Amino acid sequence: MKILLVVYDNASHLSFFPQGCAYIAAALRNDGHDVSIYSQDIYHYPDEHLTAMLDHNKYDVVGLGVIGGYYQYKKLLSLSKAINASKQRPFFVLGGHGPTPDPEYFLQKTNADAVVMGEGEKTIVELVDAVEKNRSLDYVDGIAYRSGDIITINSRRPVVKDIDTIAMPAYDLFPMDQYRLYRKPHAVATDFVLPVLAARGCTFQCNFCYRMDAGYRTRSNDSILEEIEYLQNKYGVTYIIFSDELFMGSKKQAMSRSQAILDSGLRKFKWSCDGRLNYAAPNVLALMRQAGCQFVNYGIESLDNQVLKNMKKCLTKKQIIEGIKNTYAAGLSPGLNIIWGNIGDTKETLQESVDFLLKYDDGAQLRTIRPVTPYPGSSLYYYAIEKGLLNGIADFYENKHVNSDLVAVNFTRLSDEKFHGALCEANKTLLSNYYSKQCASALRKTEDLYFNQNANFRGYRQT
Repeated sequence: MKILLVVYDNASHLSFFPQGCAYIAAALRNDGHDVSIYSQDIYHYPDEHLTAMLDHNKYDVVGLGVIGGYYQYKKLLSLSKAINASKQRPFFVLGGHGPTPDPEYFLQKTNADAVVMGEGEKTIVELVDAVEKNRSLDYVDGIAYRSGDIITINSRRPVVKDIDTIAMPAYDLFPMDQYRLYRKPHAVATDFVLPVLAARGCTFQCNFCYRMDAGYRTRSNDSILEEIEYLQNKYGVTYIIFSDELFMGSKKQAMSRSQAILDSGLRKFKWSCDGRLNYAAPNVLALMRQAGCQFVNYGIESLDNQVLKNMKKCLTKKQIIEGIKNTYAAGLSPGLNIIWGNIGDTKETLQESVDFLLKYDDGAQLRTIRPVTPYPGSSLYYYAIEKGLLNGIADFYENKHVNSDLVAVNFTRLSDEKFHGALCEANKTLLSNYYSKQCASALRKTEDLYFNQNANFRGYRQT
């Protein structure tokens, strides 16, 4: 089968490598199919370009995956319209976290033929095989599909337990010279940066998380290092983003991976990851730093113990502060992610978060505070429906979730107006702090230039 996988335009000139699409491409190609990538994210084609592409090139299947954001939803609708307008419209498949919780809604909105629910490598191969051989789709686990006006939702497919058996992403099908230009904290101009997935899933169940695949599964160290070596040799990569939702699955795991990097004999590389502050012990972080780690991105979410308990974060304020101090002491830079508006949040808990960011943020990234969003699939989404704050998925996407920085569902006792007013003042404080530090740094460089005749100065320009 001739298959086109679409990577939607995210309106950025430095795009994150689309790992999910690349895994699906590898699975299909390994099954003997002819796979092409439509890189709208890199070339910024208008949606009409996709229609023309399908009109002039015969494909059997077209696939498009999205997560659950408001922007992604709008892109999904516009790209679906472009696909459906083609004179040679292929069999149209959706995938990703976005359509998975309520595939019937997405099939109705997009007129797609099928949705791959959850982890897709096995499901997409079976689906395409059934389409190619004109077999019934009733026996393909992990999909929802339409037959005329009738929509059928099949049994969910279990996740792949041994993820070492999943083929490496099909990097060669993508414009890697563009993707490796992506930036992360402490990457210098000459670094080439790409992500590697070392595990799937998470051991925690935060109430705002839309992940529906149960279980946490990690790759072997040998498998991870083999992929990194390939990226070093093929694309000159010098900085790896471990893009797992939870790289630090335990203290033991973080140390095992770090030691494996040190023992690997690979060319030294920088790396970053997502971490857990309850595992951020001095000995763990010191070994990570020795192995090349530069930046650990933490999901803090709140500094209030009751709110943390309400969101099932499995963290305390004491653990958060101790973990951040340990991170700095190890010579690592922490990413401080905070959301506001969860069950139990108040103006006082917001101020506590602002005070924390002012005290501990090192300026490696611009940090603001966003409202919590009850994405479909999360327990917070179903709580909102139960409490009458949300009237299902159509209400969420069509009425409530219009922007990630505006409240979608208000779980506080504040009016929406007062909610936005409090968040505005909080972020004005954080923005002023960040840019005042940037300004002070620029002024120091100016003094160094003229008073010390620093010949290494590269000009007044953004880099």
